[in-house]
Amino acid sequence: MGIDPGLASTGYGVVRLDDGTMRVLDGGVIETPSGLAQSRRLERIHGALLHLVGEHAPQAVALEELYFGRNVRSAVAVGQARGVALLAAAQRGVPCFDYTPQEVKLAVCGTGAASKEQVQRMVASLLGLTRPPSSDHAADALAVAICHASHMAMDGAVERAAAEVTA
Repeated sequence: MGIDPGLASTGYGVVRLDDGTMRVLDGGVIETPSGLAQSRRLERIHGALLHLVGEHAPQAVALEELYFGRNVRSAVAVGQARGVALLAAAQRGVPCFDYTPQEVKLAVCGTGAASKEQVQRMVASLLGLTRPPSSDHAADALAVAICHASHMAMDGAVERAAAEVTA
């Protein structure tokens, strides 16, 4: 499960890797109204993610690492949303993994400098979708999930190869 945390919009995406084929199980956006108190917005994000993690029982939750741009206030809000996502996963006993935005773009697009549109198109292509996700938050969350699934597939292949060499 990949999560693109944000206070206004938290993207989520669930993918499954079967015999080298990746497919999407779920994806979307948890939105919170700006007029709501920040604590209530975080509560809604936490509750929705807790439900989604319980429903899908992922083997792992992958999150994009916090990127500090020029807007410190925005970075703090994203950090808080990221914190409630980590809490939801921990409460369900699911391990969490972090990836930088560049790692995610590299895994999905082959370059760490890919645009949002490139990420959306590649997510659609890799998951066999008829069109890119309409929300860039959902696309980013699916990209994080793809990145993690790819890393785990590679780690598994390396472990199998090492076992064959030592056998």
